[in-house]
Amino acid sequence: MSELHTGGCLCAAIRYTMSGPPTSTSICFCTQCQRQSGAPLPAFASCLVSQLTLDGEPATYRSSERAVRQFCAVCGSTLFWRADGSEEIDIFLGTFDEPDALPAPRDGIWASHRVSWIPELRGIVAHPGARASG
Repeated sequence: MSELHTGGCLCAAIRYTMSGPPTSTSICFCTQCQRQSGAPLPAFASCLVSQLTLDGEPATYRSSERAVRQFCAVCGSTLFWRADGSEEIDIFLGTFDEPDALPAPRDGIWASHRVSWIPELRGIVAHPGARASG
């Protein structure tokens, strides 16, 4: 049986299942993630869009020329980030029912925007911008 990871928003209007392991787990220091989540370093798991099934319809906000962010229109929970044309989608780790069942984040992207009082994090590879492919 395939590995399943479930989650959803705070009010449960949106539920999801990710089938299989994530392609990666990361933390993000970018200012858009900081503003959307209200946290200085939100974490997320990435997976192929084909691995994700949704129950409910998230609201979509075009946050840049290259990506959209999705959230619950009822409770405001931050849920997903997806680059235009990408086969991958990022799911914010705090929305998983059991975030401890996922691998610890390995990469810290957009570290050039790290809040000054957050130290280098042990075991996290810091990337000044987006993580290089490959």
